[in-house]
Amino acid sequence: MNFTLRPWTIGDLDSLVKYANNYEIAKNMTDKFPFPYSVENGKNFIDFATQNVPFNILAIEINNEAVGGIGIHPQTDIHCKNAELGYWLAEPFWGHGIITKAITQMVDHGFKNWDINRIFAKPFGTNIGSQRVLEKAGFVLEGRFEKSLFKNGEYIDELVYAVRLNK
Repeated sequence: MNFTLRPWTIGDLDSLVKYANNYEIAKNMTDKFPFPYSVENGKNFIDFATQNVPFNILAIEINNEAVGGIGIHPQTDIHCKNAELGYWLAEPFWGHGIITKAITQMVDHGFKNWDINRIFAKPFGTNIGSQRVLEKAGFVLEGRFEKSLFKNGEYIDELVYAVRLNK
């Protein structure tokens, strides 16, 4: 299935709300990704996602519709050579290899546009699908923090996966 990574626009608001308003997505995200997902949440997100140049938060577009998002978040201070990767994809598009390819493209974008040598992602221990796509995209498990997160009324493990720039 073909997709494009591109900057978010306010024209994506309807599709963002339509696809993001899904408990199956929100349960694997930080609490900054709400459920239910409202029009106001979507407007705030698009405002946030369009602030930086180069763009570090991109829409995943399929058939002229934003169906997910992916972002590189450069860190500061002593972590300044690192960036965190975050992503989500609408449930109807799961299982087609889209997010693995999007991660690979975003990693290339990150290493090309920021002075970093490591990109990391922190999936929940319960999110097996996210762990698999990271591994397929070349990320390596660096650590597991047992029951360090509290989400949906339970303690869950936080995993740290990373990929490094080959120099």
